Amino acid sequence: MNHYTIKPGLSTEKLTELSDELSTEIESDFCKNLIGLNRILEAPYYRIWGCSPIWGEDGKVHMYYARWIHKYAKPIGWLISAEIAHAVSDTPEGPFEFVETILEGRGGDHWDSWAVSNPSIYKHGDQYILLYMGTSGSNTGITRDEFLDQPEEVQEEIKQKLLRTKRIGMAVSNSVNGPWTRISDEKPLIEAGPKGSWDEVCNTNPAMIITPQGQYYLYYKGWQEGTVTNRKYGLAIADKLEGPYKKYEGNPVIDFSYLAPWIQCEDAYMWYENGTYKSIMRGMGVFGSLEDGVYLTSKDGIHWNDHSPQLAYKRSYEYFPEEAEPLFRPIKGRFERPQILFNPDTGKPDYLYCSLRGGLYNSASGVVLKINL
Repeated sequence: MNHYTIKPGLSTEKLTELSDELSTEIESDFCKNLIGLNRILEAPYYRIWGCSPIWGEDGKVHMYYARWIHKYAKPIGWLISAEIAHAVSDTPEGPFEFVETILEGRGGDHWDSWAVSNPSIYKHGDQYILLYMGTSGSNTGITRDEFLDQPEEVQEEIKQKLLRTKRIGMAVSNSVNGPWTRISDEKPLIEAGPKGSWDEVCNTNPAMIITPQGQYYLYYKGWQEGTVTNRKYGLAIADKLEGPYKKYEGNPVIDFSYLAPWIQCEDAYMWYENGTYKSIMRGMGVFGSLEDGVYLTSKDGIHWNDHSPQLAYKRSYEYFPEEAEPLFRPIKGRFERPQILFNPDTGKPDYLYCSLRGGLYNSASGVVLKINL
Protein backbone atom coordinates (compact mmCIF):
# COMPACT_ATOMS: atom_id res chain seq x y z
CA MET A 1 0.00 0.00 0.00
CA ASN A 2 1.20 3.55 -0.70
CA HIS A 3 2.14 5.78 2.23
CA TYR A 4 -0.50 8.44 2.83
CA THR A 5 -0.46 11.45 5.10
CA ILE A 6 -3.72 11.31 7.02
CA LYS A 7 -5.13 14.08 9.19
CA PRO A 8 -4.19 13.48 12.86
CA GLY A 9 -6.69 12.71 15.60
CA LEU A 10 -8.54 9.87 13.86
CA SER A 11 -9.15 6.43 15.30
CA THR A 12 -7.16 3.39 14.13
CA GLU A 13 -10.30 1.99 12.52
CA LYS A 14 -10.96 5.25 10.66
CA LEU A 15 -7.34 5.49 9.52
CA THR A 16 -7.55 1.96 8.11
CA GLU A 17 -10.82 2.75 6.38
CA LEU A 18 -9.47 5.94 4.81
CA SER A 19 -6.21 4.31 3.72
CA ASP A 20 -8.21 1.64 1.92
CA GLU A 21 -10.42 4.28 0.31
CA LEU A 22 -7.67 6.60 -0.96
CA SER A 23 -7.11 6.16 -4.66
CA THR A 24 -4.37 3.87 -5.86
CA GLU A 25 -1.64 5.90 -7.53
CA ILE A 26 -1.84 4.71 -11.15
CA GLU A 27 0.07 6.76 -13.71
CA SER A 28 -1.86 7.89 -16.75
CA ASP A 29 -0.23 7.80 -20.18
CA PHE A 30 -0.28 11.59 -19.94
CA CYS A 31 1.93 11.39 -16.82
CA LYS A 32 4.26 8.76 -18.22
CA ASN A 33 5.15 10.97 -21.17
CA LEU A 34 6.00 14.25 -19.41
CA ILE A 35 9.47 15.78 -19.61
CA GLY A 36 10.38 18.96 -17.73
CA LEU A 37 12.02 21.66 -19.89
CA ASN A 38 12.47 25.10 -18.34
CA ARG A 39 11.03 28.09 -16.50
CA ILE A 40 9.45 30.98 -18.39
CA LEU A 41 8.41 34.57 -17.67
CA GLU A 42 10.62 35.07 -14.62
CA ALA A 43 10.44 38.70 -13.53
CA PRO A 44 12.19 40.57 -10.68
CA TYR A 45 9.20 42.65 -9.56
CA TYR A 46 6.26 40.35 -10.28
CA ARG A 47 4.98 36.96 -9.23
CA ILE A 48 3.81 35.07 -12.30
CA TRP A 49 0.86 32.70 -11.89
CA GLY A 50 -1.26 30.80 -14.38
CA CYS A 51 0.22 30.65 -17.89
CA SER A 52 -2.36 29.83 -20.56
CA PRO A 53 -0.98 29.37 -24.12
CA ILE A 54 -2.41 29.31 -27.62
CA TRP A 55 -1.10 29.38 -31.17
CA GLY A 56 -1.86 32.74 -32.79
CA GLU A 57 -2.85 33.55 -36.35
CA ASP A 58 0.75 34.77 -36.77
CA GLY A 59 2.21 31.27 -36.16
CA LYS A 60 3.62 32.26 -32.76
CA VAL A 61 2.77 31.06 -29.26
CA HIS A 62 0.84 33.64 -27.26
CA MET A 63 0.74 33.42 -23.49
CA TYR A 64 -1.85 34.96 -21.18
CA TYR A 65 -0.83 34.96 -17.55
CA ALA A 66 -1.62 36.50 -14.18
CA ARG A 67 0.94 38.63 -12.40
CA TRP A 68 1.05 40.83 -9.33
CA ILE A 69 3.65 43.06 -7.72
CA HIS A 70 5.94 41.07 -5.46
CA LYS A 71 5.21 43.12 -2.33
CA TYR A 72 1.71 41.60 -2.22
CA ALA A 73 3.08 38.05 -2.15
CA LYS A 74 1.89 37.13 1.31
CA PRO A 75 0.07 35.26 -0.43
CA ILE A 76 -2.92 37.42 -1.26
CA GLY A 77 -1.76 39.36 -4.32
CA TRP A 78 -3.99 37.32 -6.59
CA LEU A 79 -6.99 38.72 -4.71
CA ILE A 80 -5.79 42.33 -4.46
CA SER A 81 -3.80 43.49 -7.45
CA ALA A 82 -3.43 40.71 -10.02
CA GLU A 83 -3.69 41.62 -13.67
CA ILE A 84 -3.62 39.55 -16.86
CA ALA A 85 -0.69 40.11 -19.18
CA HIS A 86 0.13 38.98 -22.72
CA ALA A 87 3.50 37.66 -23.92
CA VAL A 88 4.65 36.04 -27.16
CA SER A 89 7.32 33.57 -28.30
CA ASP A 90 8.45 32.01 -31.55
CA THR A 91 8.50 28.57 -29.88
CA PRO A 92 6.52 26.80 -27.11
CA GLU A 93 9.64 26.64 -24.91
CA GLY A 94 10.17 30.41 -24.99
CA PRO A 95 11.65 32.80 -24.24
CA PHE A 96 8.41 34.78 -23.97
CA GLU A 97 8.48 38.53 -24.37
CA PHE A 98 5.99 40.73 -22.53
CA VAL A 99 3.63 42.61 -24.87
CA GLU A 100 1.09 44.38 -22.68
CA THR A 101 -1.41 44.14 -19.85
CA ILE A 102 -4.77 43.24 -21.36
CA LEU A 103 -7.10 43.07 -18.33
CA GLU A 104 -6.92 44.57 -14.85
CA GLY A 105 -9.21 45.48 -11.97
CA ARG A 106 -11.67 48.15 -13.07
CA GLY A 107 -12.15 49.91 -9.75
CA GLY A 108 -15.39 51.38 -8.48
CA ASP A 109 -18.23 48.99 -7.76
CA HIS A 110 -17.47 46.57 -10.60
CA TRP A 111 -17.62 42.89 -9.69
CA ASP A 112 -13.97 42.63 -10.82
CA SER A 113 -12.86 45.94 -9.33
CA TRP A 114 -9.67 44.82 -7.55
CA ALA A 115 -8.04 41.85 -9.27
CA VAL A 116 -8.29 39.62 -12.32
CA SER A 117 -6.39 36.33 -12.58
CA ASN A 118 -6.57 32.62 -13.51
CA PRO A 119 -6.71 33.18 -17.28
CA SER A 120 -7.63 30.30 -19.58
CA ILE A 121 -7.54 30.90 -23.35
CA TYR A 122 -9.51 29.09 -26.10
CA LYS A 123 -10.32 29.52 -29.76
CA HIS A 124 -13.61 28.75 -31.49
CA GLY A 125 -13.83 29.50 -35.17
CA ASP A 126 -12.13 32.85 -35.66
CA GLN A 127 -12.78 34.03 -32.13
CA TYR A 128 -10.47 33.89 -29.11
CA ILE A 129 -12.12 33.33 -25.74
CA LEU A 130 -10.42 34.33 -22.49
CA LEU A 131 -11.90 33.15 -19.20
CA TYR A 132 -10.71 34.70 -15.96
CA MET A 133 -11.52 35.24 -12.29
CA GLY A 134 -12.22 38.62 -10.70
CA THR A 135 -12.56 39.98 -7.16
CA SER A 136 -14.22 43.08 -5.72
CA GLY A 137 -12.95 45.12 -2.77
CA SER A 138 -15.74 47.68 -2.79
CA ASN A 139 -17.02 46.42 0.58
CA THR A 140 -13.65 46.54 2.38
CA GLY A 141 -13.66 50.23 3.24
CA ILE A 142 -10.13 50.75 1.89
CA THR A 143 -8.32 51.01 -1.42
CA ARG A 144 -5.92 48.40 -2.75
CA ASP A 145 -2.98 50.70 -2.00
CA GLU A 146 -4.02 50.87 1.66
CA PHE A 147 -4.11 47.12 2.22
CA LEU A 148 -0.51 46.67 3.38
CA ASP A 149 -0.95 49.47 5.94
CA GLN A 150 -3.58 47.45 7.82
CA PRO A 151 -2.86 45.28 10.90
CA GLU A 152 -2.54 41.57 10.20
CA GLU A 153 -5.94 40.75 11.69
CA VAL A 154 -7.58 43.32 9.41
CA GLN A 155 -5.70 41.96 6.41
CA GLU A 156 -7.07 38.50 7.23
CA GLU A 157 -10.62 39.87 7.48
CA ILE A 158 -10.23 41.56 4.10
CA LYS A 159 -8.84 38.37 2.60
CA GLN A 160 -11.91 36.45 3.73
CA LYS A 161 -14.17 39.10 2.20
CA LEU A 162 -12.30 39.03 -1.09
CA LEU A 163 -12.44 35.22 -1.27
CA ARG A 164 -16.22 35.47 -1.16
CA THR A 165 -16.33 37.87 -4.10
CA LYS A 166 -14.52 35.58 -6.55
CA ARG A 167 -16.53 35.26 -9.77
CA ILE A 168 -15.89 34.20 -13.38
CA GLY A 169 -15.71 36.52 -16.36
CA MET A 170 -15.06 36.29 -20.09
CA ALA A 171 -13.44 38.50 -22.71
CA VAL A 172 -13.36 37.88 -26.47
CA SER A 173 -11.32 39.06 -29.43
CA ASN A 174 -10.92 38.33 -33.12
CA SER A 175 -7.14 38.43 -32.71
CA VAL A 176 -4.62 37.20 -30.16
CA ASN A 177 -3.44 40.81 -30.05
CA GLY A 178 -6.84 42.19 -29.08
CA PRO A 179 -8.64 44.41 -28.52
CA TRP A 180 -10.51 42.40 -25.87
CA THR A 181 -14.18 42.95 -25.12
CA ARG A 182 -15.60 41.90 -21.75
CA ILE A 183 -18.68 39.75 -22.30
CA SER A 184 -19.29 39.75 -18.55
CA ASP A 185 -19.26 43.54 -18.27
CA GLU A 186 -22.10 44.30 -15.86
CA LYS A 187 -22.13 40.98 -14.01
CA PRO A 188 -20.14 37.72 -13.93
CA LEU A 189 -21.07 34.67 -15.99
CA ILE A 190 -22.50 32.84 -12.96
CA GLU A 191 -23.11 33.62 -9.30
CA ALA A 192 -22.31 31.72 -6.13
CA GLY A 193 -24.94 29.27 -4.98
CA PRO A 194 -27.57 29.93 -2.28
CA LYS A 195 -26.77 29.60 1.41
CA GLY A 196 -26.12 25.98 2.32
CA SER A 197 -25.23 24.88 -1.21
CA TRP A 198 -21.93 23.25 -2.19
CA ASP A 199 -20.79 26.45 -4.01
CA GLU A 200 -22.16 29.10 -1.66
CA VAL A 201 -18.77 30.80 -1.09
CA CYS A 202 -17.69 31.64 -4.63
CA ASN A 203 -17.06 30.36 -8.13
CA THR A 204 -13.60 30.49 -9.67
CA ASN A 205 -10.83 28.69 -11.65
CA PRO A 206 -12.83 28.37 -14.88
CA ALA A 207 -12.36 25.90 -17.73
CA MET A 208 -14.37 25.43 -20.91
CA ILE A 209 -15.22 22.76 -23.47
CA ILE A 210 -17.28 23.50 -26.58
CA THR A 211 -19.07 20.21 -27.16
CA PRO A 212 -19.52 18.47 -30.52
CA GLN A 213 -23.19 19.50 -30.26
CA GLY A 214 -22.16 23.16 -30.04
CA GLN A 215 -22.97 23.75 -26.38
CA TYR A 216 -20.67 25.67 -24.07
CA TYR A 217 -19.65 23.73 -20.96
CA LEU A 218 -18.27 26.08 -18.31
CA TYR A 219 -16.57 24.26 -15.43
CA TYR A 220 -15.90 26.07 -12.19
CA LYS A 221 -14.59 25.52 -8.67
CA GLY A 222 -16.74 26.23 -5.65
CA TRP A 223 -16.95 25.36 -1.98
CA GLN A 224 -19.19 25.60 1.06
CA GLU A 225 -18.88 27.51 4.32
CA GLY A 226 -17.73 25.48 7.31
CA THR A 227 -14.78 24.43 9.43
CA VAL A 228 -13.79 21.95 6.70
CA THR A 229 -14.03 23.47 3.25
CA ASN A 230 -14.02 21.16 0.26
CA ARG A 231 -13.27 22.41 -3.22
CA LYS A 232 -15.36 20.65 -5.88
CA TYR A 233 -16.12 21.26 -9.54
CA GLY A 234 -19.45 22.19 -11.01
CA LEU A 235 -20.75 22.71 -14.54
CA ALA A 236 -22.80 25.50 -16.11
CA ILE A 237 -24.16 25.08 -19.66
CA ALA A 238 -25.11 27.61 -22.35
CA ASP A 239 -26.29 27.40 -25.94
CA LYS A 240 -24.52 30.65 -26.81
CA LEU A 241 -21.05 31.79 -25.84
CA GLU A 242 -22.32 34.88 -24.08
CA GLY A 243 -24.83 32.81 -22.11
CA PRO A 244 -26.96 32.66 -20.12
CA TYR A 245 -25.10 29.86 -18.31
CA LYS A 246 -27.37 27.53 -16.35
CA LYS A 247 -25.90 25.42 -13.59
CA TYR A 248 -26.25 21.66 -14.04
CA GLU A 249 -28.81 20.31 -11.59
CA GLY A 250 -26.57 17.37 -10.63
CA ASN A 251 -23.63 19.54 -9.49
CA PRO A 252 -20.95 19.06 -8.33
CA VAL A 253 -19.70 16.91 -11.21
CA ILE A 254 -16.25 16.25 -9.67
CA ASP A 255 -16.13 15.53 -5.96
CA PHE A 256 -13.41 13.71 -4.00
CA SER A 257 -14.96 14.19 -0.57
CA TYR A 258 -15.98 10.52 -0.56
CA LEU A 259 -12.33 9.85 0.35
CA ALA A 260 -12.43 12.22 3.34
CA PRO A 261 -14.03 15.63 4.03
CA TRP A 262 -10.77 17.53 3.43
CA ILE A 263 -9.75 15.78 0.18
CA GLN A 264 -10.52 18.02 -2.76
CA CYS A 265 -9.35 19.44 -6.10
CA GLU A 266 -8.81 22.70 -7.95
CA ASP A 267 -7.21 24.24 -11.06
CA ALA A 268 -8.98 21.94 -13.53
CA TYR A 269 -8.14 22.15 -17.24
CA MET A 270 -10.65 20.46 -19.57
CA TRP A 271 -10.53 19.39 -23.20
CA TYR A 272 -12.26 17.09 -25.72
CA GLU A 273 -10.16 14.60 -27.69
CA ASN A 274 -11.16 11.69 -29.96
CA GLY A 275 -14.64 11.31 -28.52
CA THR A 276 -13.57 11.61 -24.87
CA TYR A 277 -13.77 14.49 -22.42
CA LYS A 278 -10.52 14.80 -20.47
CA SER A 279 -9.26 16.79 -17.51
CA ILE A 280 -6.13 17.40 -15.47
CA MET A 281 -6.19 19.21 -12.14
CA ARG A 282 -4.45 19.66 -8.83
CA GLY A 283 -5.49 16.81 -6.55
CA MET A 284 -5.47 17.96 -2.94
CA GLY A 285 -4.95 14.69 -1.09
CA VAL A 286 -6.49 12.37 -3.69
CA PHE A 287 -3.33 10.25 -3.79
CA GLY A 288 -2.23 11.15 -0.27
CA SER A 289 -0.29 14.34 -1.04
CA LEU A 290 -1.26 17.91 -1.88
CA GLU A 291 1.05 18.07 -4.88
CA ASP A 292 0.20 15.24 -7.31
CA GLY A 293 -1.96 16.03 -10.33
CA VAL A 294 -5.16 14.12 -11.15
CA TYR A 295 -6.21 12.87 -14.60
CA LEU A 296 -9.90 12.17 -15.28
CA THR A 297 -12.02 11.20 -18.28
CA SER A 298 -15.71 11.32 -19.13
CA LYS A 299 -17.95 10.10 -21.94
CA ASP A 300 -20.28 13.10 -21.79
CA GLY A 301 -18.41 15.85 -19.93
CA ILE A 302 -20.83 15.50 -17.02
CA HIS A 303 -20.16 12.12 -15.42
CA TRP A 304 -16.45 11.93 -14.61
CA ASN A 305 -14.51 8.93 -13.28
CA ASP A 306 -13.57 10.64 -10.03
CA HIS A 307 -13.85 7.28 -8.24
CA SER A 308 -11.03 5.88 -10.37
CA PRO A 309 -8.61 8.78 -10.99
CA GLN A 310 -5.12 8.43 -12.41
CA LEU A 311 -1.97 10.44 -11.86
CA ALA A 312 -1.66 13.40 -14.25
CA TYR A 313 1.74 14.67 -13.11
CA LYS A 314 4.10 14.12 -10.20
CA ARG A 315 5.62 16.62 -7.82
CA SER A 316 7.64 19.32 -9.50
CA TYR A 317 11.04 18.15 -8.27
CA GLU A 318 10.59 15.02 -10.41
CA TYR A 319 10.99 17.36 -13.40
CA PHE A 320 12.73 20.44 -11.99
CA PRO A 321 15.27 19.74 -9.19
CA GLU A 322 14.66 22.87 -7.11
CA GLU A 323 14.05 23.48 -3.44
CA ALA A 324 10.93 25.15 -2.08
CA GLU A 325 10.58 28.90 -1.93
CA PRO A 326 11.33 29.88 1.70
CA LEU A 327 9.69 33.31 1.53
CA PHE A 328 6.35 32.12 2.93
CA ARG A 329 4.36 28.89 3.11
CA PRO A 330 7.33 26.66 2.21
CA ILE A 331 5.91 24.17 -0.27
CA LYS A 332 8.10 21.72 -2.08
CA GLY A 333 6.95 20.23 -5.33
CA ARG A 334 3.63 21.87 -6.05
CA PHE A 335 2.56 22.58 -9.62
CA GLU A 336 -0.55 24.75 -9.90
CA ARG A 337 -2.80 26.11 -12.68
CA PRO A 338 -2.01 23.45 -15.36
CA GLN A 339 -2.78 24.56 -18.93
CA ILE A 340 -2.15 22.80 -22.25
CA LEU A 341 -0.85 23.88 -25.66
CA PHE A 342 -2.13 21.66 -28.46
CA ASN A 343 -0.17 20.64 -31.54
CA PRO A 344 -1.44 22.80 -34.42
CA ASP A 345 -1.19 19.89 -36.88
CA THR A 346 -2.49 16.93 -34.87
CA GLY A 347 -4.67 18.67 -32.30
CA LYS A 348 -3.14 16.56 -29.53
CA PRO A 349 -1.75 17.87 -26.22
CA ASP A 350 1.82 19.00 -26.92
CA TYR A 351 3.06 21.08 -23.97
CA LEU A 352 2.01 21.47 -20.35
CA TYR A 353 2.42 24.81 -18.58
CA CYS A 354 2.17 25.16 -14.81
CA SER A 355 2.89 27.73 -12.11
CA LEU A 356 5.74 27.00 -9.71
CA ARG A 357 7.19 28.91 -6.78
CA GLY A 358 10.91 29.61 -6.58
CA GLY A 359 13.16 30.29 -9.53
CA LEU A 360 15.69 32.98 -10.33
CA TYR A 361 14.09 35.66 -8.16
CA ASN A 362 12.83 33.33 -5.39
CA SER A 363 9.31 34.25 -6.44
CA ALA A 364 7.08 32.32 -8.86
CA SER A 365 7.00 31.76 -12.60
CA GLY A 366 5.66 29.52 -15.31
CA VAL A 367 7.30 26.21 -16.23
CA VAL A 368 7.13 24.22 -19.46
CA LEU A 369 6.87 20.43 -19.78
CA LYS A 370 6.82 18.47 -23.05
CA ILE A 371 4.03 15.95 -23.54
CA ASN A 372 5.42 13.13 -25.71
CA LEU A 373 2.17 11.31 -26.44
